Parts: sequence; C-alpha cells; structure tokens
Amino acid sequence: MSEPASELVSGLAAEFAVRAEKLDAVDELRGKRDAFVLDDVTYLDGNSLGALPSVVPGRVEDVVRRQWGELRIRSWEESGWWTAPERIGDRIAPLVGAAPGQVVVGDSTSVNVFKALVGAVRMAGDADRSGRDEILVDATTFPTDGYIAESAARMTGCTLRPVAPAEVPGVLGDRTAAVLLNHVDYRTGRLHDLPALTATVHEAGAYVVWDLCHSAGALPVGLDEHGVDLAVGCTYKYLNGGPGSPAYLYVRRELQDRFDSPLPGWNSHAEPFGMRGDYQPASGAPRGRVGTPDILSMLALEAALEVWDGVPVEAVRAKSLALTDFFLECVTAYVPEGRVECLTPVAHEERGSQIALRCHDAGDVMKRLIERGVVGDFRAPDVLRFGFTPLYVGFADVERAARVLARTLG
Repeated sequence: MSEPASELVSGLAAEFAVRAEKLDAVDELRGKRDAFVLDDVTYLDGNSLGALPSVVPGRVEDVVRRQWGELRIRSWEESGWWTAPERIGDRIAPLVGAAPGQVVVGDSTSVNVFKALVGAVRMAGDADRSGRDEILVDATTFPTDGYIAESAARMTGCTLRPVAPAEVPGVLGDRTAAVLLNHVDYRTGRLHDLPALTATVHEAGAYVVWDLCHSAGALPVGLDEHGVDLAVGCTYKYLNGGPGSPAYLYVRRELQDRFDSPLPGWNSHAEPFGMRGDYQPASGAPRGRVGTPDILSMLALEAALEVWDGVPVEAVRAKSLALTDFFLECVTAYVPEGRVECLTPVAHEERGSQIALRCHDAGDVMKRLIERGVVGDFRAPDVLRFGFTPLYVGFADVERAARVLARTLG
C-alpha cells in the first residue's frame, strides 16, 4: 500500500525512504518477517497484539484434528499436554533471562499477578515477623495491576501504597513487604531501572514482583542476573502467542520451596492424581499451576515461540532502539512543530519498544491512520501509541508511518 507524500515533506520523504531502504538491507533480522502472516498494512500495534506466526494455523489444526480428534485423552501423555506449562515456560525463560525450571505458563496475567503478590507478602511475613504489612504498587501501572494489588492487600491485611517507580527508594521501609512494578510503562513506553530498583527493594528486606508485559520479547530483562524474586507477563504482545494466550509466572529457584500460592489447585499438587483431601504443593515451578491448562491456546503459543529460534534478544533490542530512533527522527522532520508531544524518553536506557505521542485529537487521528493503513492504538485521553516489534517491523514501515501521520495531522 502506498501513500503519496504531502508537498511539505516530499523532499524529506525521498531522503528518508532511501535511508530506510539501506537500513532494511543490512538488518540481520529482516528474514524473520517472512515467518509471519502480514499484508501491506503498516502494523505498529504489536505491543497490544502480536502478528500471527505462519506456523501457528497448521499446528493448531493438528492439535484439534489429530491430538484432540483422534488421540483424545491419550494426548495428555502421548502429545505432551500435561507437561506443556513447564515445557513452554522453559522456551520463554531465555527471553526473560531465566534458567530452566523457573517459569510456568498458564492462567492470565491478572491471575499470576495475584499469585505472585500474595506469595511475596507471605514470604515476607515468614522471613520477618516484625510487622511487614505494606504493599507498594506502581501508581502509573495498568489498571488491573492496581485492582489486583488492592485485593491482595485486603486479603493479607496490608496497607496499599501507590507510588511512582522513581519514588520507591524514598518510601521503602521496615513495614514494606512487597513491591509491584512495571518494567515498561504501558502508556508512555518508559523503561524503568529493573536492576537498581530490585537491589533497592532487597536492601529494605522486601520482595519485588515485576510485570514484564511490555518488555519480554522486546529487550533483555535479566531476571536471574539481577536476582528478581517473582515476575509475570503476557504472551500475546511481543511474544506473538495470539489473543488471550496464557500468561506466565517466574519464581526464582531459591524461593520456590517457600512460594505459597493463594490459589492452590489440583494441577499444583505434589500428587495431582492422588485426589487427596489435604494439599501439598509440588516442588519447583509447577507449584505455580492451578487448574487444567488451556491446551488449545497453550500449544498455539508453543508454535508461535518457534520464531525465536536462533534470535538473540540483544539483536532485538538493538533493532528496537534503531527503529524508534528513526521514527522519532522522521516524526520530527515531517510533523509540524507543536502538533504532537513525545511522552517516551529519548534516552535509550529509559525507552521500551514503543513511542507514545500526545495529541489533543488523538482518538480521531488514530481512526484516520488506521483507515490509511497504519495501525497503532489510542489511549485516553490523548495518547497515540506505536509499538515496534523488531521481528517483523522494518525501517520502511517506520518511514511510511511517520509520513502518513504527518499527512493525517496536516
């Protein structure tokens, strides 16, 4: 799909188009685009829903027709359904900097936030009987994390204290039991300092839970390296697992025997088929399971994760920064000064893989962008969000998106 450049930016557009072509030619990840089902739409909404990996439809058909249709209940063993939560967790683990045996897949992000946060408070109580009864939560978080934190506080008898991530070091204290933070702010794309904040929380004797929804698959996380206690994340954004694909829970190996999930289920029992009346948690990552896994979505996710074979996360991060740098440069050149305001930090160490632009008529602008074949999304009241998924977004996509944005605003 082509869009004629406006008279105002036509000269610059030619220059930037040539640069985009050269950048795409030397892009080491450019071949990954062919692993996705894409059309001529410029898709910059992978931070909400990743594109469909081309291997998934055939794999899902096999799961439905052969594994379910022919093998039926035998597939729990013969097709590996029963072990899927840990097996797929081990495929996600390298993408978040975790060794095998610490990530389990299942449930939604919200459910896993609840498990992780209550588990963190319980561990804090077991380790320190001096009255740790406060939970800190990212005041800028996605609303559900706040709702879950409020419920977890009521359930555990804690006080909930919303604070901005930058304020956390100044408010930690002897009462702090757990801290729930977002690695990347969903609205602005700001990347928070996971290593420093994790270390600061630990110095105060508390536990930290990180929400990785907007960072996993877009940049290195380093859960093991930085001693993160617990983490959660979705799989339908940069991991391309599909709408509603199951989330994951990370529990650091050293904490697994102390992790006391508030949602014990038969799937996390040490003897799941023993059908005993008393609950005894399984060892390792499986104690983060609850009920019967969602096999159709889970195995679609497993197929989708194959696109990551041979892809270093460091290469993804390098391209992400190059894409967002180029987009900001194009927007600055094409869009009249003062028409939009960038909310995303310019500094690389503070930027995720999206660009958020403030625009007073953002809702209407995004509708018109989508009509013209550039898909991002709108966040009330005035934010245009553009997500850059390095596995399938190229520099020509970036140039075109900025050019169409300028035309739409002009």
